[in-house]
Amino acid sequence: MYGLWRLGMDTAMLAFESQQVIAMRCAMFATGGAAAQAEAQRMVTEKFMAAGEAALLAATGGTPAGIVAGYRSRVRANARRLSRPR
Repeated sequence: MYGLWRLGMDTAMLAFESQQVIAMRCAMFATGGAAAQAEAQRMVTEKFMAAGEAALLAATGGTPAGIVAGYRSRVRANARRLSRPR
């Protein structure tokens, strides 16, 4: 029961943190420039890599909690990187 509750909380936090990253990226894309172009390319590459890792984890018996944890760590890293002053 606790595991299911924890998975729900982690999934909700993933959604919240993802929205923060989306907002920061939208602001960056609105300004344009080389940094925005590099971020767009990084974002697409990162999404393909994260999806591949999640699929591999699921195929090898990974748990939903493990998959969510992997995505959350990437999203938190993006939030830290995007919130740093340039």
